[in-house]
Amino acid sequence: MNLPVFKFPKPLAAALSRLPDYPPSLLFSKALNLALGRIIKPELLEPLHGKRIGIHVSDAGLHFCFTVARSGFSACRADKTPDLSISASAHDFLQLAMRKEDPDALFFSRRLVVEGDTELGLIAKNTLDAVEMPKIEFSRLLPGPLLEKAAIRLLTAGH
Repeated sequence: MNLPVFKFPKPLAAALSRLPDYPPSLLFSKALNLALGRIIKPELLEPLHGKRIGIHVSDAGLHFCFTVARSGFSACRADKTPDLSISASAHDFLQLAMRKEDPDALFFSRRLVVEGDTELGLIAKNTLDAVEMPKIEFSRLLPGPLLEKAAIRLLTAGH
């Protein structure tokens, strides 16, 4: 399924950019642990231990800061410059997650910006490339199917 190119509306991005960094970083690190915790072998992440990684979703105005420890991904405050900073639009990050876009192609087209310790960026990229990601049907996450599933559950809950 090809998703249409999505850009966050500017008023929403302006509102999101005013959020403090830590609560979204905490949610993001928890989501990473849920999504990748059982998939990525801990030894693959060892070169990233203790490194501060920043993710910037450029069109949404969101910033996430986290670090990697033996126990997994952990949110950190954005009070220091990250060792590695990665920026892209929400659409491009989604395309990367679905493996519909190549990170190198996005990088060379300047849609993916990597700053700081580029060696860490290569380690992170190679680690993710080495992981067998489960197929995610993002179409099931669209509002229509989600609302339909919720309606079915509500209608059958009393029976």
